[in-house]
Amino acid sequence: MPEPATDSRRAPGTRIRSYVHQRVRLSEGQEAAWERLWPRLGGEVSDVLPGACESSWDPHVAFGRSAPLVLEIGPGMGETTAALAVAEPGIDHLAVEVFEPGLAQLLMRVEQAGLTNQRVLRGDAVELLDRAIAPRSLDGLRIFFPDPWPKRRHHKRRLIQPDFVRLAVSRLVHGGRLHLATDWPHYAEQMRRVVTAEPALRPDDAFPVGPDGWQARPSWRPVTKFEDRAHAEGRPVRDLVYTAVHG
Repeated sequence: MPEPATDSRRAPGTRIRSYVHQRVRLSEGQEAAWERLWPRLGGEVSDVLPGACESSWDPHVAFGRSAPLVLEIGPGMGETTAALAVAEPGIDHLAVEVFEPGLAQLLMRVEQAGLTNQRVLRGDAVELLDRAIAPRSLDGLRIFFPDPWPKRRHHKRRLIQPDFVRLAVSRLVHGGRLHLATDWPHYAEQMRRVVTAEPALRPDDAFPVGPDGWQARPSWRPVTKFEDRAHAEGRPVRDLVYTAVHG
């Protein structure tokens, strides 16, 4: 991944993004899937923001029904995303990503599984949450293996920061679940500090904190390639499963 722009290049007050968008050429299969499926299942974050549309993004219109809604940020190549959508047909799933090959691969998985409860958006997830997702409208928010930005000088680019978690919680219904997972120990510690410091979050009752201070891995979360590689390299995978508690 290329080095991000230094802070001196940013305008004052500009938000530090947690990703670097680098367009990558799609394979022939991905390109064909994109052309075939994107008009029906995909969309741009910029097109659902105020100014581009008259109101917040409406899941009832997008999915054609009323059902619980879960948002996943950064689905990667979509293997976990599609598997969970298959396992949860009564839940509508929205994935937001900037990596086009990953979105195309997810679209292919959606088509292969015959899913009707999965939609995808391309663009900035923070902008989507902040400007298009209505408060207390998400039943779940999943962020699995986000970019760890391992170099110390890049830690400020990590997605899981207090301001982001505060925003995320405001979009969850009372009892809605925030589920994070990472295989980078330092990032795991940071995530835990951030979620435990947020007064509107509590550890999910189904996954109490153990004697070691960590929660057990949910059996229903599919094992990803990232997780397999982490285990092979001796890195523990940590899940943090918390629920929103609104006063």
